[in-house]
Amino acid sequence: SLTLDVAGQTRKEKVILPSYLQGKKPNAIPNKKIEDPASGKVSTSSVATRQDLTSFHLIPPRVTFGVLKEGCVYATTVILKNIGVNFSRFRVKQPPPYTGLRVMYTPGPVAAGLQVELEIEIFAMLLGGEDTGGLEEVSHDIEIVTETETLLLPVKANILC
Repeated sequence: SLTLDVAGQTRKEKVILPSYLQGKKPNAIPNKKIEDPASGKVSTSSVATRQDLTSFHLIPPRVTFGVLKEGCVYATTVILKNIGVNFSRFRVKQPPPYTGLRVMYTPGPVAAGLQVELEIEIFAMLLGGEDTGGLEEVSHDIEIVTETETLLLPVKANILC
């Protein structure tokens, strides 16, 4: 029960469930569904009542590079997992060049339950010529367009002058 803690005592604070348990995604924009005859539809009775049969989950949901040295290249990996029951396709809108960000991945469909790795690479460069006191913050949302929604992957970094 959410009203009692592990010792059986009444809770003093309200329990906040993670967004994935609440059934909503904080960084997702729903797309208009266009019927695709080639998308692998599952029509078994156990999933016939579910409406959203294709869904992706980002692990981790955001990327923070921390403090980076100007002129160096840094990279990290994000996992895009298909948690639906159908295979599904996606594409990544590459960030503009002035951000220094680049996303490398293998395009193609992702089967249900499988995942694909997205390598996020950043070239640490300063955007403006003014003095910012030693640190400049870079922040951008990478758009991942799936068949049912657009996922936003926030990326942040601080570049040391």
